[in-house]
Amino acid sequence: MLQATYKKHLLHFKQASGTSRGVLKTKETYLLKIFDSNKQGYGECGLFRGLSVDDRPDYEEKLQWACDHIGHGKDFLISELKAFPSIQFGLEQAFLSFQSHHPFELFPSDFVTKKQPISINGLIWMGKPDFMQKQIEDKLAAGFSTIKLKIGAIDFEKECELLQVIRKRFSAEKIELRVDANGAFTPENALEKLKRLSEFELHSIEQPIRQGQIQDMANLCSRTPLPIALDEELIGITDIDKKEELIATIQPQYIILKPSLVGGMQGSMDWINIAKKQDIGWWITSALESNIGLNAIAQWTAHLKTSIPQGLGTGSLFTNNFDSPLHVEKGFLWYCSNKKWNFEW
Repeated sequence: MLQATYKKHLLHFKQASGTSRGVLKTKETYLLKIFDSNKQGYGECGLFRGLSVDDRPDYEEKLQWACDHIGHGKDFLISELKAFPSIQFGLEQAFLSFQSHHPFELFPSDFVTKKQPISINGLIWMGKPDFMQKQIEDKLAAGFSTIKLKIGAIDFEKECELLQVIRKRFSAEKIELRVDANGAFTPENALEKLKRLSEFELHSIEQPIRQGQIQDMANLCSRTPLPIALDEELIGITDIDKKEELIATIQPQYIILKPSLVGGMQGSMDWINIAKKQDIGWWITSALESNIGLNAIAQWTAHLKTSIPQGLGTGSLFTNNFDSPLHVEKGFLWYCSNKKWNFEW
């Protein structure tokens, strides 16, 4: 008989990581196990406090409900848990893991079997200019050709100076620059700031204004001098018609999918299919999961056969992550099958 259980795991950052919403020191997550008398399957329900739509007082109660009803199967549970995208994603992972010949090899792809790496961006966290400059130097030295800077927390001109330093050293052909404002700009000042940022030949900017200002975002996307990517804007929208309406209204240049925040792989595929119909670009990003969830996101991303650099470089941020075959080198995420998982439950 199929059974399930979960446990909480608190991830600790190696160093406090700054965003426009504040400084992160820990990241709460929940590990899920489904099992019978013969085998086990594992998943991660990556709740993101303050950002996830399922950051609710009854989260663990609903997670226990999913465990209690695990025998009803994945499709039933996912359909009943639309308000809990991170639990949906954890269940998807756990059922795939349970059905696989190896609990952490979820999708057959060259990423796993032939050591074909995934191109990723190097992430620069917010902080004082010298701290951000040090991160930039480290990422360039590590061989990243795509760098993403979180902006919006320090003086805007200081952030522009950092971008200018990179551009003086490297052309847009050598180093691709992305920025993520996490909604830090206002509808009144956003266009002016985008014009300033466009001087640095950026690939894109994520979520320049806060989510929910749909008409303002649509106006911005129609007038922007640099491509805009929707991120937080997609969170909490589960109905397919509403997804189509949002994309048709805003007409962004890109969308960014965080499976833990938008209903797992199934919810993400809804967005991807809508974007493809309208010639809108997309990429996948992790949301500070442990290596359990990151592994699932990476293998699923590889399975989609996309070539644009992805946002999957967060596995090395924590002091108490699980050792895994995932390895970042020279701007790529690798699955080194000769390295073993250090995860027991």
